[in-house]
Amino acid sequence: MPSLIDIRRRIRSVKNTQQITKAMKMVSAAKLRRAQDRVIAARPYAALLRKVLADVAAAAAAEEQAGENPLLARRAEQRILLVLITGDKGLAGAFNTNLIKGAQRFFAEHDGASVTLELIGRKGRDFFRKRGASISGEHIGLAAKVVYGDTAAIARQAMEMFRSGETDAVYLLYNEFKSVVSQKLTRARVLPLEAPEQSEPVDYIFEQPPAGILNELLPRCVEMEFYRALLESAAAEHAARMTAMEAATSNAADMIDRLTLFMNRVRQASITKEIIEVVSGAAAAE
Repeated sequence: MPSLIDIRRRIRSVKNTQQITKAMKMVSAAKLRRAQDRVIAARPYAALLRKVLADVAAAAAAEEQAGENPLLARRAEQRILLVLITGDKGLAGAFNTNLIKGAQRFFAEHDGASVTLELIGRKGRDFFRKRGASISGEHIGLAAKVVYGDTAAIARQAMEMFRSGETDAVYLLYNEFKSVVSQKLTRARVLPLEAPEQSEPVDYIFEQPPAGILNELLPRCVEMEFYRALLESAAAEHAARMTAMEAATSNAADMIDRLTLFMNRVRQASITKEIIEVVSGAAAAE
Protein backbone atom coordinates (compact mmCIF):
# COMPACT_ATOMS: atom_id res chain seq x y z
CA MET A 1 0.00 0.00 0.00
CA PRO A 2 1.46 3.41 -0.94
CA SER A 3 2.26 5.85 1.82
CA LEU A 4 0.37 9.08 2.45
CA ILE A 5 3.21 11.20 1.09
CA ASP A 6 3.19 9.23 -2.19
CA ILE A 7 -0.56 9.73 -2.57
CA ARG A 8 -0.23 13.47 -1.85
CA ARG A 9 2.49 13.75 -4.49
CA ARG A 10 0.26 11.98 -6.99
CA ILE A 11 -2.66 14.30 -6.21
CA ARG A 12 -0.41 17.34 -6.60
CA SER A 13 0.86 16.03 -9.94
CA VAL A 14 -2.67 15.43 -11.27
CA LYS A 15 -3.73 18.93 -10.17
CA ASN A 16 -0.81 20.46 -12.06
CA THR A 17 -1.79 18.48 -15.15
CA GLN A 18 -5.40 19.62 -14.74
CA GLN A 19 -4.31 23.25 -14.71
CA ILE A 20 -2.40 22.72 -17.96
CA THR A 21 -5.30 21.00 -19.73
CA LYS A 22 -7.73 23.68 -18.53
CA ALA A 23 -5.46 26.42 -19.89
CA MET A 24 -5.08 24.61 -23.23
CA LYS A 25 -8.86 24.28 -23.46
CA MET A 26 -9.31 28.02 -22.95
CA VAL A 27 -6.63 28.85 -25.55
CA SER A 28 -8.20 26.48 -28.10
CA ALA A 29 -11.64 27.95 -27.43
CA ALA A 30 -10.36 31.46 -28.15
CA LYS A 31 -8.59 30.35 -31.33
CA LEU A 32 -11.63 28.33 -32.42
CA ARG A 33 -13.87 31.40 -32.35
CA ARG A 34 -11.60 33.27 -34.76
CA ALA A 35 -11.07 30.24 -37.00
CA GLN A 36 -14.79 29.50 -37.08
CA ASP A 37 -15.57 33.08 -38.12
CA ARG A 38 -13.11 32.79 -41.03
CA VAL A 39 -14.59 29.47 -42.15
CA ILE A 40 -18.14 30.81 -42.08
CA ALA A 41 -17.03 33.90 -44.02
CA ALA A 42 -15.23 31.83 -46.69
CA ARG A 43 -18.03 29.36 -47.40
CA PRO A 44 -20.44 31.79 -49.16
CA TYR A 45 -17.62 33.11 -51.34
CA ALA A 46 -16.61 29.58 -52.36
CA ALA A 47 -20.23 28.66 -53.11
CA LEU A 48 -20.75 31.81 -55.20
CA LEU A 49 -17.49 31.20 -57.07
CA ARG A 50 -18.68 27.69 -57.99
CA LYS A 51 -22.02 29.11 -59.16
CA VAL A 52 -20.32 31.72 -61.35
CA LEU A 53 -18.00 29.03 -62.69
CA ALA A 54 -21.02 26.89 -63.62
CA ASP A 55 -22.66 29.82 -65.42
CA VAL A 56 -19.52 30.71 -67.36
CA ALA A 57 -18.83 27.06 -68.20
CA ALA A 58 -22.37 26.72 -69.58
CA ALA A 59 -21.89 29.85 -71.71
CA ALA A 60 -18.50 28.68 -72.95
CA ALA A 61 -19.70 25.14 -73.75
CA ALA A 62 -20.64 26.20 -77.27
CA GLU A 63 -17.13 27.40 -78.05
CA GLU A 64 -14.65 24.87 -79.42
CA GLN A 65 -11.70 26.17 -77.41
CA ALA A 66 -13.61 25.85 -74.12
CA GLY A 67 -12.51 22.27 -73.58
CA GLU A 68 -8.86 22.98 -74.39
CA ASN A 69 -7.98 24.25 -70.90
CA PRO A 70 -5.35 21.86 -69.45
CA LEU A 71 -7.03 21.98 -66.02
CA LEU A 72 -10.05 20.20 -67.52
CA ALA A 73 -8.04 17.42 -69.18
CA ARG A 74 -9.07 13.96 -68.05
CA ARG A 75 -6.46 11.22 -68.04
CA ALA A 76 -6.13 7.78 -66.53
CA GLU A 77 -5.08 8.21 -62.90
CA GLN A 78 -1.67 6.56 -63.03
CA ARG A 79 0.15 9.32 -61.13
CA ILE A 80 -1.78 10.95 -58.27
CA LEU A 81 -0.89 13.85 -55.99
CA LEU A 82 -2.53 13.62 -52.56
CA VAL A 83 -2.46 16.84 -50.53
CA LEU A 84 -2.76 15.77 -46.88
CA ILE A 85 -3.59 18.49 -44.33
CA THR A 86 -2.79 17.48 -40.73
CA GLY A 87 -2.01 19.44 -37.58
CA ASP A 88 1.37 20.63 -36.34
CA LYS A 89 0.65 19.60 -32.74
CA GLY A 90 -0.92 16.69 -30.92
CA LEU A 91 -3.28 16.56 -27.93
CA ALA A 92 -6.26 16.83 -30.27
CA GLY A 93 -7.88 13.44 -29.80
CA ALA A 94 -8.17 11.38 -32.98
CA PHE A 95 -7.82 14.41 -35.28
CA ASN A 96 -4.45 13.49 -36.82
CA THR A 97 -4.93 9.72 -36.48
CA ASN A 98 -8.08 9.75 -38.62
CA LEU A 99 -6.31 11.75 -41.33
CA ILE A 100 -3.33 9.39 -41.43
CA LYS A 101 -5.63 6.37 -41.56
CA GLY A 102 -7.58 8.05 -44.35
CA ALA A 103 -4.36 8.54 -46.31
CA GLN A 104 -3.43 4.90 -45.80
CA ARG A 105 -6.87 3.85 -47.09
CA PHE A 106 -6.30 6.08 -50.11
CA PHE A 107 -3.02 4.27 -50.81
CA ALA A 108 -4.80 0.91 -50.54
CA GLU A 109 -7.61 1.99 -52.88
CA HIS A 110 -5.11 3.24 -55.50
CA ASP A 111 -2.68 0.36 -55.19
CA GLY A 112 -2.04 0.25 -58.94
CA ALA A 113 -1.19 3.96 -59.18
CA SER A 114 1.84 5.97 -58.10
CA VAL A 115 0.71 8.23 -55.23
CA THR A 116 2.86 11.23 -54.24
CA LEU A 117 2.18 13.19 -51.08
CA GLU A 118 2.10 16.94 -50.59
CA LEU A 119 2.16 17.27 -46.80
CA ILE A 120 0.78 20.25 -44.89
CA GLY A 121 1.33 19.81 -41.16
CA ARG A 122 4.04 18.35 -38.95
CA LYS A 123 2.17 15.20 -37.84
CA GLY A 124 1.56 13.88 -41.33
CA ARG A 125 5.08 14.78 -42.41
CA ASP A 126 6.71 12.96 -39.49
CA PHE A 127 4.57 9.86 -40.00
CA PHE A 128 5.12 9.40 -43.74
CA ARG A 129 8.73 10.56 -43.75
CA LYS A 130 9.62 7.72 -41.37
CA ARG A 131 7.92 5.24 -43.69
CA GLY A 132 9.72 6.34 -46.83
CA ALA A 133 6.67 7.61 -48.72
CA SER A 134 7.07 9.59 -51.93
CA ILE A 135 6.83 13.25 -50.88
CA SER A 136 6.80 16.19 -53.28
CA GLY A 137 6.68 18.97 -50.68
CA GLU A 138 6.40 19.74 -46.96
CA HIS A 139 4.76 22.77 -45.35
CA ILE A 140 4.88 23.41 -41.59
CA GLY A 141 3.18 26.14 -39.59
CA LEU A 142 0.58 27.21 -42.15
CA ALA A 143 -2.38 26.38 -39.90
CA ALA A 144 -1.20 28.74 -37.14
CA LYS A 145 -2.10 31.71 -39.34
CA VAL A 146 -3.83 30.74 -42.56
CA VAL A 147 -2.76 33.14 -45.34
CA TYR A 148 -4.26 32.98 -48.81
CA GLY A 149 -0.92 33.60 -50.49
CA ASP A 150 0.68 30.54 -48.88
CA THR A 151 -2.10 28.16 -49.91
CA ALA A 152 -2.32 29.75 -53.37
CA ALA A 153 1.38 29.00 -53.92
CA ILE A 154 0.80 25.32 -53.11
CA ALA A 155 -2.23 25.28 -55.42
CA ARG A 156 -0.26 26.85 -58.26
CA GLN A 157 2.48 24.23 -57.83
CA ALA A 158 -0.13 21.44 -58.02
CA MET A 159 -1.67 23.02 -61.13
CA GLU A 160 1.73 23.25 -62.79
CA MET A 161 2.38 19.56 -62.06
CA PHE A 162 -1.00 18.72 -63.58
CA ARG A 163 -0.46 20.87 -66.69
CA SER A 164 2.95 19.36 -67.34
CA GLY A 165 1.59 15.81 -67.04
CA GLU A 166 3.68 15.06 -63.96
CA THR A 167 0.46 14.05 -62.22
CA ASP A 168 -2.91 12.91 -63.57
CA ALA A 169 -5.10 13.90 -60.62
CA VAL A 170 -4.90 15.99 -57.45
CA TYR A 171 -6.84 15.13 -54.30
CA LEU A 172 -7.31 17.00 -51.02
CA LEU A 173 -7.64 15.09 -47.74
CA TYR A 174 -8.58 17.12 -44.66
CA ASN A 175 -10.99 17.38 -41.74
CA GLU A 176 -13.99 19.58 -42.47
CA PHE A 177 -15.36 21.60 -39.56
CA LYS A 178 -18.97 20.70 -38.79
CA SER A 179 -19.36 21.68 -35.13
CA VAL A 180 -17.36 21.85 -31.92
CA VAL A 181 -17.82 18.11 -31.35
CA SER A 182 -17.93 16.94 -34.97
CA GLN A 183 -15.33 16.97 -37.75
CA LYS A 184 -15.85 15.20 -41.06
CA LEU A 185 -12.99 13.47 -42.85
CA THR A 186 -13.23 14.86 -46.40
CA ARG A 187 -11.55 13.68 -49.59
CA ALA A 188 -12.09 15.88 -52.63
CA ARG A 189 -10.66 15.78 -56.15
CA VAL A 190 -9.66 19.26 -57.26
CA LEU A 191 -7.89 18.38 -60.52
CA PRO A 192 -9.02 17.76 -63.16
CA LEU A 193 -11.68 20.32 -62.45
CA GLU A 194 -15.27 19.38 -63.03
CA ALA A 195 -17.46 22.40 -63.58
CA PRO A 196 -20.57 22.22 -61.38
CA GLU A 197 -23.89 21.70 -63.08
CA GLN A 198 -25.97 24.78 -63.71
CA SER A 199 -29.34 24.69 -61.95
CA GLU A 200 -30.99 27.54 -63.89
CA PRO A 201 -29.70 29.17 -67.08
CA VAL A 202 -28.46 32.73 -66.62
CA ASP A 203 -28.25 35.05 -69.59
CA TYR A 204 -25.02 36.99 -69.10
CA ILE A 205 -23.68 39.72 -71.35
CA PHE A 206 -19.96 39.02 -71.68
CA GLU A 207 -17.47 41.76 -72.60
CA GLN A 208 -14.85 39.07 -73.21
CA PRO A 209 -15.27 35.60 -74.73
CA PRO A 210 -16.68 33.16 -72.13
CA ALA A 211 -13.83 30.73 -72.77
CA GLY A 212 -11.26 33.37 -71.79
CA ILE A 213 -13.15 34.18 -68.59
CA LEU A 214 -13.38 30.46 -67.84
CA ASN A 215 -9.60 30.11 -68.20
CA GLU A 216 -9.16 32.87 -65.62
CA LEU A 217 -11.73 31.46 -63.22
CA LEU A 218 -10.44 27.88 -63.14
CA PRO A 219 -7.11 28.63 -61.37
CA ARG A 220 -8.91 30.91 -58.91
CA CYS A 221 -11.33 28.11 -58.11
CA VAL A 222 -8.48 25.67 -57.41
CA GLU A 223 -6.70 28.20 -55.20
CA MET A 224 -9.92 28.83 -53.28
CA GLU A 225 -10.42 25.09 -52.70
CA PHE A 226 -6.95 24.83 -51.16
CA TYR A 227 -7.50 27.92 -49.02
CA ARG A 228 -10.91 26.80 -47.79
CA ALA A 229 -9.59 23.29 -46.99
CA LEU A 230 -6.85 24.73 -44.77
CA LEU A 231 -9.36 27.03 -43.04
CA GLU A 232 -11.67 24.10 -42.38
CA SER A 233 -8.79 21.98 -41.08
CA ALA A 234 -7.55 24.74 -38.73
CA ALA A 235 -11.01 25.23 -37.22
CA ALA A 236 -11.55 21.47 -36.90
CA GLU A 237 -8.19 21.06 -35.15
CA HIS A 238 -8.98 23.74 -32.55
CA ALA A 239 -12.40 22.18 -31.95
CA ALA A 240 -10.89 18.71 -31.53
CA ARG A 241 -8.21 19.98 -29.15
CA MET A 242 -10.74 21.92 -27.08
CA THR A 243 -12.94 18.83 -26.77
CA ALA A 244 -9.97 16.62 -25.89
CA MET A 245 -8.69 19.03 -23.24
CA GLU A 246 -12.15 19.37 -21.73
CA ALA A 247 -12.37 15.60 -21.41
CA ALA A 248 -8.85 15.46 -19.93
CA THR A 249 -9.74 18.15 -17.37
CA SER A 250 -12.86 16.23 -16.37
CA ASN A 251 -10.92 12.97 -16.07
CA ALA A 252 -8.30 14.71 -13.92
CA ALA A 253 -11.02 15.94 -11.57
CA ASP A 254 -12.39 12.40 -11.26
CA MET A 255 -8.91 11.03 -10.56
CA ILE A 256 -8.32 13.68 -7.88
CA ASP A 257 -11.57 12.69 -6.17
CA ARG A 258 -10.63 9.00 -6.22
CA LEU A 259 -7.11 9.65 -4.94
CA THR A 260 -8.42 11.93 -2.18
CA LEU A 261 -10.89 9.25 -1.07
CA PHE A 262 -8.13 6.62 -1.12
CA MET A 263 -5.82 8.94 0.86
CA ASN A 264 -8.50 9.45 3.50
CA ARG A 265 -8.98 5.69 3.80
CA VAL A 266 -5.25 5.10 4.17
CA ARG A 267 -5.01 7.84 6.81
CA GLN A 268 -8.02 6.44 8.66
CA ALA A 269 -6.53 2.96 8.59
CA SER A 270 -3.24 4.34 9.91
CA ILE A 271 -4.99 6.19 12.77
CA THR A 272 -7.07 3.11 13.61
CA LYS A 273 -3.92 0.97 13.71
CA GLU A 274 -2.20 3.41 16.05
CA ILE A 275 -5.25 3.48 18.37
CA ILE A 276 -5.33 -0.32 18.46
CA GLU A 277 -1.61 -0.41 19.30
CA VAL A 278 -2.09 2.10 22.12
CA VAL A 279 -5.10 0.21 23.55
CA SER A 280 -3.27 -3.11 23.25
CA GLY A 281 -0.25 -1.67 25.01
CA ALA A 282 -2.40 -0.25 27.82
CA ALA A 283 -4.21 -3.58 28.22
CA ALA A 284 -0.92 -5.44 28.38
CA ALA A 285 0.40 -3.05 30.99
CA GLU A 286 -2.55 -3.82 33.27
